[in-house]
Amino acid sequence: MNIVAFERAKQGTGASRRLRNSGRTPGIIYGGEAQPQAIEVDHNDLWHTLKKEAFHSSVLDMDLGGQTIKVVLRDVQYHPYKQQVLHIDFQRVDAKTKLHLKVPVHYTGADESTAVKVEHCTLNIVVNELDVTCMPSDLPEFIAVDLSGLKKGAALHLKDIKLPRGVTAVTRGSQNNPVLVSVVAPVAVVETPVAAAAPAKGKGKGKK
Repeated sequence: MNIVAFERAKQGTGASRRLRNSGRTPGIIYGGEAQPQAIEVDHNDLWHTLKKEAFHSSVLDMDLGGQTIKVVLRDVQYHPYKQQVLHIDFQRVDAKTKLHLKVPVHYTGADESTAVKVEHCTLNIVVNELDVTCMPSDLPEFIAVDLSGLKKGAALHLKDIKLPRGVTAVTRGSQNNPVLVSVVAPVAVVETPVAAAAPAKGKGKGKK
């Protein structure tokens, strides 16, 4: 994916405010052997591009001053209630250095699984993205996971899936094999028997 950026000469709170009012978003590029560099990008283009999933998990080609720089998106700051991007951070990519990024997980085949199709269970998606490390050339746009083999009472763990070549999942502490998808059994509905109606009392007897 491509993004066009421009060098930003003026910095500071006032300069950033004026930049946003003009339809630009301030940002920065850091990492690698070069010094951090202040940049600005067109806000409308950025706003629409940020809606694309691949923009968050791909190596991007940034056109800056007539040169193309390989970068990855690192951070985005949004306005608390306006549809506005306040600031954006990119990291330079070194072809010989591993990346550490979050990659989205795409689940398929759920409707064909025994758990859903036969046993009418509900699948609870616990993890929507994975923390991974890999070389830039091995970075996947997403990780595909097939759920067609799930059965009632089962759960899909990290070690149950096959990661793309060159990609390693990053786990922390005791969570070295987290649950990605859990299977929730259908709730059994127990019908409560209706109590027998009490016999109707007889109407008043005749006078003796």
